[in-house]
Amino acid sequence: MTEQPNTLMNQDQKDASHMITPASTLNNKQTHNKQTDSEPAAPITPHPIFTEVNQRCLIAAEQLKRYSQPSLLPTDTRTAPDLDIGFGQQRALKALYTALDIHASGYHVFAAGENGLGKRTVISRLLSRIAADAPTPDDWVYVHNFTDPRTPLALHLPAGQAALLQQQVNNLWQQAKKRLSQRFRSDQYQSKIEAIKNDTHQKESHAYEALNAEGKQYDLALTFRSFDNKAVFVHPSQLPAEENPPLAHSTKMASSNKSPTATDKTKNTKHHADIHTDDDDNDNNVDSNNKYDDSEYSGREYEAELSNFAQKNHMQKRLSQLTIALEQLEDEANDAIEALHRNIARRALQPLFAPVYELFTTHPLVIEYLKAVFGDMVTHVERIVNGDDEEFVTALLATTPSRYAVNVISSHEPDSGAPVIFEDLPTHLNLLGHVEQITQLGTVTTDVSMIRAGALHRANGGYLLLEASHLLEHPYAWQGLKRALQSRKIKLSSLEQMLTLTGSLSLSPAPIDLDIKVILLGEADLYYQLLELEPEFDAVFKVRADFHDDVVRTHEHELALVGKMADIIDYAKLYPFDRSAQAALLEYLSLQAEDQDRLSLHSDLLIKLLHESNRQARLSGQNIVSANHVTQAIEDMDERSGYLRDLYWDELKNGQQLIQTQGSAVGQVNALTVVSYADSEFGMPARLTAVIQPNIGTGEILDIERDVDLGGSLHAKGMLIMTSYLRALFSQHHALNFSASLAFEQSYAHIDGDSATVSEGCALLSALANVPINQSFAITGSMNQLGEVQAVGGINAKIAGFFDACREQELTGQQGVVIPMANVKQLMLRDDIIAAVKAGSFHIYGVHTLNEALTLMTGLPIDTMNKKGRYRKETLFGKVLSRLMLWDENQDNNDDIDDKKSKKKANKKRKAKRQKKEDKRKAVKKDKDVTTDEHP
Repeated sequence: MTEQPNTLMNQDQKDASHMITPASTLNNKQTHNKQTDSEPAAPITPHPIFTEVNQRCLIAAEQLKRYSQPSLLPTDTRTAPDLDIGFGQQRALKALYTALDIHASGYHVFAAGENGLGKRTVISRLLSRIAADAPTPDDWVYVHNFTDPRTPLALHLPAGQAALLQQQVNNLWQQAKKRLSQRFRSDQYQSKIEAIKNDTHQKESHAYEALNAEGKQYDLALTFRSFDNKAVFVHPSQLPAEENPPLAHSTKMASSNKSPTATDKTKNTKHHADIHTDDDDNDNNVDSNNKYDDSEYSGREYEAELSNFAQKNHMQKRLSQLTIALEQLEDEANDAIEALHRNIARRALQPLFAPVYELFTTHPLVIEYLKAVFGDMVTHVERIVNGDDEEFVTALLATTPSRYAVNVISSHEPDSGAPVIFEDLPTHLNLLGHVEQITQLGTVTTDVSMIRAGALHRANGGYLLLEASHLLEHPYAWQGLKRALQSRKIKLSSLEQMLTLTGSLSLSPAPIDLDIKVILLGEADLYYQLLELEPEFDAVFKVRADFHDDVVRTHEHELALVGKMADIIDYAKLYPFDRSAQAALLEYLSLQAEDQDRLSLHSDLLIKLLHESNRQARLSGQNIVSANHVTQAIEDMDERSGYLRDLYWDELKNGQQLIQTQGSAVGQVNALTVVSYADSEFGMPARLTAVIQPNIGTGEILDIERDVDLGGSLHAKGMLIMTSYLRALFSQHHALNFSASLAFEQSYAHIDGDSATVSEGCALLSALANVPINQSFAITGSMNQLGEVQAVGGINAKIAGFFDACREQELTGQQGVVIPMANVKQLMLRDDIIAAVKAGSFHIYGVHTLNEALTLMTGLPIDTMNKKGRYRKETLFGKVLSRLMLWDENQDNNDDIDDKKSKKKANKKRKAKRQKKEDKRKAVKKDKDVTTDEHP
């Protein structure tokens, strides 16, 4: 029975049971308690059946613990055998090999086993050996997609080539920028640019000269306005005397490859009017100094002015046509310059790219990418040389612009084998990778250099280990892993968009092919939950590898465990352990396995004990660990986790916890429980009582713990099994004319487990038979419906708990525990308990049936029958039936008395009724006589 810890409260309780001397006592000097009047004094000589059961069930001290033989172990751990990685886990390793040999979809592994077994260490070491001989997977890089920048390209190369490509592209950028800068500063480049400009200048000059000559026919001169440098036609008289001819201005414009520069505004000094015409203003401007008298204004002059206006308009249109032709001429010049730039870039870059092409000639995709880089550099050579464009400026924390960055996602040393990766934080981002973003001046940007690899990228082509519980703690992590394993591709997606449902701009890198084996580590309960809640789990993780908690205790396995100890000691650089320390460790591991023939495989527990034993040796000034150091370390560990246990024992010492380890009592048993809380577990005796209510009910048994919701389902099951057994035992002989109740006294916490079934049966039968139970004994055990006693857990802690209670209240030599015989092989008791058993001051009994337990507890035969097939009166069952019949007779007598009283009362009522009628008749007769006298 397992009980959760609770604070024991002071509770005054009066024991209603009468205390008598148990029949099983062998000590005449034992204190006798008050007896009931209905029970005779217990015989001094024990019953032969009790003697026979006592001898048959008594467990010898040699059966209480299995010791290791130090002489068969290595002298110290330095001479221990080499570690066998798969020691004790052959089933799990076989499942792993099966999964690794099958390359079909879904053959990933769930390694099931308790925490602390060292699953990750075993699997990692195994995979490291396998991976060393496996082919090395390809490297993967992400590069800029010059066709679609939002979709970076994924390139795969042989192992070790990704870093080489990154280095070559970085060198290309550095050398290209340097060489281009040199070429564009050279005299040869400047002379070619001058030639293009001069040619353009000459063509512009000829065009202006031809247009100016055409204007002279209309007495117009080409000039340029000073305020906007715009070409216009004016009358030659409006040109300033010091002004150069218009062609000079056109020459100056062509040499600078700019539009011609306008001259200062012409001043009119004549007494005749000049009309100024341009593209924007066709109004006639008359000089304010030239005043005409209206009387002198003739028709001939008016016609001349109109003719001049039309001529100027015609020339302005010709000038506009020339401007368009000159713009085309400038475009041709710019195209020639761009062609020159590209030609220079090609001739400068081709020698740089040629050797890189040779390095990757067997990788067409890489060659295609390098050609795209070459073309992009040629196309944007001006922006590269000028260095004023962010796209062609070296990125932060990088040596190249992000446009030409080669982002290495996964890289491996050649012939290094397959990778083995353990991801301790399996978030969605850490598993599948992500795209980082940077904020500059309020703008969020990203590029190919900000793609970050995940665990799947690093383990691609190899093996990935994950803790299943950690994976399920992070949102979308399981969905992302499942999608990648099913599709066999790693596709980066924006988790931010998935969570916020926003459409923010982000990259969409091309997916990467995935070839991997994933091993999930977790407990078996989690595996079953995933099978139930995740329909596709079994389709993805088709192989389950079960890790065992313990191993059979043989000499070969002991040596293998010593090899495991030596491996841990070497890794942690601890002192060597001698053979006595090895034996003590093996015995402790057998105790943790709760079996003499098993050894625990919990690595965490072993590592902890090795370190603490090493500390004890260091404190004692020794450089080798012995059994004394191991024992002291175990005691220290037990003391650290014993705070709650000490609180219980303090209440037992102070009398707040009522436990009786001497004498006898009816319907009262010392049951054995295990209190578990966090990492603290210890045994404690608990008083179990049964109370009978005769002539009420039909054999119902009230489980108080269950009715107040303090009993678990297993506890309730044990109660029902025990109830069914008792009903089947007695209902065929007599009606069950009673009801009963069972309770654990001073228990205020949840109770579960069926290990109290036997003790409940003993308490109930004791109360039914009114036979006392020896309080010097404590009992534990489960029971089936046939009365057979079954094994229970925590047997060593339970025995130790009652032994400590007896020692606290003084050992009398009569105390002991009754346990299932099936638990004897699980005994690994403390040395002080074994010493007490050898000295005869404490006893341990193993029973197969409830009858044997009752014989030991009561000292009576249980179910001996006479020739008529009835239980003998001196047996326990005979006493139970006698009480059942006695209660029935008492009920019948009570019924007879009630019947007599009812008849007497009825007769009295009938007699009173007759008397009343007689009195009434006499009264009527008397009245008639009086009437006759008055009227004769």
